[in-house]
Amino acid sequence: MAALKSLFKNNMRQYSMIIALIVITLLFQILSDGILLKPLNVTNLIQQNSYILVLAIGMVLVIITGHIDLSVGSVAAFVGAISAIMMVDHGMPFWVALILSLLIGALVGAWQGFWIAYVRIPAFIVTLAGMLLFRGLTMVVLNGQSIAPFPKLFQKMSSGFLPDIDGSSSIHTLTVLIGVVLSLVTVVQEIRNRRAQLKYDFEVSPLPLFIAKLVGIVAVINVFTYVLAQYKGIPFILIILFALVVVYSFVMKKTVMGRHTYAIGGNEKAAKLSGIKTKRVTFWVFVNMGALAALSGLIYAARLNAATPKAGTNFELDAIAACFIGGASASGGIGTVLGAIIGGLVMGVMNNGMSLIGLGIDWQQGIKGLVLLLAVGFDIYNKNKSA
Repeated sequence: MAALKSLFKNNMRQYSMIIALIVITLLFQILSDGILLKPLNVTNLIQQNSYILVLAIGMVLVIITGHIDLSVGSVAAFVGAISAIMMVDHGMPFWVALILSLLIGALVGAWQGFWIAYVRIPAFIVTLAGMLLFRGLTMVVLNGQSIAPFPKLFQKMSSGFLPDIDGSSSIHTLTVLIGVVLSLVTVVQEIRNRRAQLKYDFEVSPLPLFIAKLVGIVAVINVFTYVLAQYKGIPFILIILFALVVVYSFVMKKTVMGRHTYAIGGNEKAAKLSGIKTKRVTFWVFVNMGALAALSGLIYAARLNAATPKAGTNFELDAIAACFIGGASASGGIGTVLGAIIGGLVMGVMNNGMSLIGLGIDWQQGIKGLVLLLAVGFDIYNKNKSA
């Protein structure tokens, strides 16, 4: 019992947000008379929040280093506008435009990272300037008008689905099979992790709780994939998100770059004294943020099938809120990629659920603000309690 209590205490924020996501989902499922978890709505939920989740993955790295980026919505809009000019106005192949757009986003991140890392201007000021600059440039390059439509192949990045192996079935067979394979891979990986922890005498959860956790994970994966299989299967954007989560989780947990990022956020002076090139790490964190902002802008433009001057409005606020709700600390050094995704899903489910039950945008904004305040307050309370 003591071990179980200690385990929950050490992972309180992570577990509490997962529980909160489940409770909020069930609440709106009931209030919406079962509409929330219908296959079509679940697919829409993924596609509608995909660009915010992509931003949240990059933003959590920025927040871990102790910085903030207010420009990502404007950068997403700017890159979406540039991609439209390349593909729609000049007929450039979509894959060439895609690569160039990501490079432009990375260059924007490098520009801002230089001022933050090497000139030592606070990130808040640099990215606030970037927000104004790239919003203005978006309006300039679009001349105040929308550009559309995008090529069909480009649109599929945001609205396309994985083809099925059996087109005659009413259930997307490949999606169901993928759910089973993911379940097996997850179970094997969890067992391997537990054995490695036991080998080095690390604290682990009791065996009954571990088994219950595995059953819960397998159930969630298979229910989720079965729901998707009832509509059109797995959206392409979900595959992109899954790949990003896996890659960035690995980088933050298993690589030197990840450890250095956490070290800088925990104590930059100590990190510098220990030999970490703090300026270089900070610079590359912002380069990465620029590239992911570009990807987010491309996804949004593909879903909308147009580049518009108002694209990306408030994206930065939703991404920042997702990170803080998902467990990132406002003082830096704490946060996870998976936590940012959970935070983004909490925001997404709340947005979708409140719309389904007919709450106005005024109430939606107020409730989201309150949830953000409570999440950060919970973080501060836990820090003060453990101090």
